[in-house]
Amino acid sequence: MGGAIKHGSHDGSTTKGDVIIGTIAGEEARQATALEHDLSFLEALKLYPTAVGWSIFFSLGIIMTAFDPQLLGNLYATPAFQREFGYLYEGSYIVSAPWQTGLSMGNPIGQVVGAFFAAFPMEWYGRKLTFGACVILTTGFVFIQFFARSLPVLLVGELLGGLVLGTYATIAPTYASEVCPVALRGVLTSYVNLCFVIGQLIANGIIAGTSQLDTHWAYSAPFAAQWFWPLVILIGWPFAPESPWWLVRKGRMEEAEQALRRLASEKIDVKPTLAMMVETDRLEQELEAGTTYFDCFSKVNLRRTEIAVGVYSIQVISGIYLVGYATYFFELAGLPTAKAFDMSVGFLALGFVGTCLSWILLIKFGRRTIYNAGLAILVILLLIIGILDCVPGYTSNTGVIWAQSSLMLIWNFCYDLSVGPVCFVILCEVSATKIRSKTIAVATAVQALLGIVMTVAIPYMINPDQGNLRGKIGFFYGGLSAIGLIWAWFRVPETKGRTYEELDIMFSRGVRTRQFGDYHVE
Repeated sequence: MGGAIKHGSHDGSTTKGDVIIGTIAGEEARQATALEHDLSFLEALKLYPTAVGWSIFFSLGIIMTAFDPQLLGNLYATPAFQREFGYLYEGSYIVSAPWQTGLSMGNPIGQVVGAFFAAFPMEWYGRKLTFGACVILTTGFVFIQFFARSLPVLLVGELLGGLVLGTYATIAPTYASEVCPVALRGVLTSYVNLCFVIGQLIANGIIAGTSQLDTHWAYSAPFAAQWFWPLVILIGWPFAPESPWWLVRKGRMEEAEQALRRLASEKIDVKPTLAMMVETDRLEQELEAGTTYFDCFSKVNLRRTEIAVGVYSIQVISGIYLVGYATYFFELAGLPTAKAFDMSVGFLALGFVGTCLSWILLIKFGRRTIYNAGLAILVILLLIIGILDCVPGYTSNTGVIWAQSSLMLIWNFCYDLSVGPVCFVILCEVSATKIRSKTIAVATAVQALLGIVMTVAIPYMINPDQGNLRGKIGFFYGGLSAIGLIWAWFRVPETKGRTYEELDIMFSRGVRTRQFGDYHVE
């Protein structure tokens, strides 16, 4: 195996034998590239079933990442939680905006710190070991949340838990993008978004069932439910294969080949795929792609990092953090508590359906087309929601309240059909393989920093004792989304159907954004 990837002799000279070996390795790499382009989605599904399974398995951590903030957003509308942790305001209990901000800060702060620090053990010890260690830590920190009976203790649990939960947002898309062929890459990386929706949906479903309890179990039971996923993950974790891309970069070729065999069916000859990985790694060394955080901002990678950060940040400025406040938002809009919880479950159920339907779009259409079209629709919907809030007598007009709530449902469906899932596809495809985990970490951290801003701002914008904006918040997010759409039109390229080596070449050549889709790589 070592001889098949050798390009020069030990003294730096090139022998005839080395040239022949290098030519054979290059031919195998070209063969693998051709196979990647020829594979249809269904063919790839049949040939790489275990790659699909393990990609889904590593994405389970995202469910935990999504569950926690969604749970908190719903607890603010839970009577038992309001009585235990809130104060009396105009005849009813509410949790103050400062404490809402503090508690909700755990997840985004965790994403900033966790994402940055996750990239180091992922590079030193691999994706698998890092994932297992993080799951064990999550299990321990849930105990603090479960036994919390005061806001300061709960705040500690949220902050510590958030630090670990933030790592999954880096681990899952990195692993998914490294174990599957091009034909499956779009669906499996966008599955990360589905896991976010699943986590939110499960949190809403559990809260809907416990919210009417008068005891501490109204909020303790949902916290305890978080132990389910670590149990499932730790049972399957010992059997998971390591990322073959990581093994190649570490020079562990035999282990990389074994990992590829485990990820593919017996019909696949993995040697050409391994040769392509080695060739891509060699090319990135020639391009000086680097391996550090500083290399994310080098001349050869800066454009790629900008795109990764941009598409992920647009998730925040398009209003995704409102999802965690869905129940609370519906209550403030005038819906009864029971109807608000029902509406929030339907809200996320539509998101689930939207993400599943996005897979069809990803197979048939380009990433750029889906992303920009979806973002344009979100801008329109948000502005309409804001306009409806300006209708005279809005607070007593049941029809307007239901129309606004229904538009929020449609907004979530469109988000999870386009911007939500496609973001993760673009994020993984534009980053260079040698610094993929670090590029994703930088994008995650910037997105989370924006999330912190929104976490601080949203309670003050929508709380009745503060800004009381209600639906007018649509103007705020609609305006930000419009700015994001202008940027995306000029900067987000078409990456569908490209191998990582082709993308390396196209970015190194400075191919213009709107030429990516039709560009031919020699």
